[in-house]
Amino acid sequence: MSELRLATRRSPLALVQASLVQRRLSESGVASVLVALETRGDRQVDVSLDQIGALGVFAVEVQRAVLNGDADVAIHSAKDLPSTTPEGLSLTCVPQRLDPADVLIGRSLAGLGPGATVATGSPRRRALLLERRPDLRVLGLRGNMATRFAVAGHGGVDAVVVAAAALERLGEGDLAAERLDTEWFVPQVGQGALALEVRDDDDVTAALLAPLNLRDAMTALLAERAFLAELGAGCAVPCGAYANLSGNTIALSGVMVSVDGSRSVRAVLNGDDADSLGRSLARHLRDEMGGAGLAGWQRTT
Repeated sequence: MSELRLATRRSPLALVQASLVQRRLSESGVASVLVALETRGDRQVDVSLDQIGALGVFAVEVQRAVLNGDADVAIHSAKDLPSTTPEGLSLTCVPQRLDPADVLIGRSLAGLGPGATVATGSPRRRALLLERRPDLRVLGLRGNMATRFAVAGHGGVDAVVVAAAALERLGEGDLAAERLDTEWFVPQVGQGALALEVRDDDDVTAALLAPLNLRDAMTALLAERAFLAELGAGCAVPCGAYANLSGNTIALSGVMVSVDGSRSVRAVLNGDDADSLGRSLARHLRDEMGGAGLAGWQRTT
């Protein structure tokens, strides 16, 4: 193998993230080339993610390139991945994770007056904002990060919510007006992490990626993804989960919120098995704490 072919979205942030992986591989003596792809989510920037309505709108084309043999590695923002990995692929590597928190650009939460306007394309962010500040007017927002940065403070939009990790990777950390507390504003599953997939039968590529993989980052992501998988595709309730590790102990926090922010359920569970912990927390919130009764919940089975 002369060069690893790294499949990625071709958005500016995705290319920065893929270049970071490329640099880490180079430090390990592995040459690589980027295979930049346009995903369905990139093409339909004028449609909200709720309206697109499909899982993996930023991931499927990247995964397909690896499955078809057009690339060796699929590089994703972990938060863009569906909760189940397609047959034929393996989640092999999670490099060092950045801050998983969300941040406000433009104004802090306390600096937003009554009825202020905040823009976000995320149902989770919208619901959590309205939970704390039901007076806010929350507008939908799509587009690349530069587009989102530019919206804050213009056209009647007072603030925009984005991921702290995105600001850090783009060198724009000074734009943050406030980092939102993760105990309340629980992050999206996988936020701040990168996820690298390879074909199940490609042991050579998996071995080349091994030096980039961090055990704690992988374990945390697996716990969060198990939480999302247990809730299932039939869950239209905004939710989030975030795992911290201390030795072999995983502390997993989770939230489910009604779509209008009027009700929520939260809990933290500890354990040492990522999959069982994630699924236990999801069942606890959904079945024991009343998450299945929140507005927006639906079942497909």
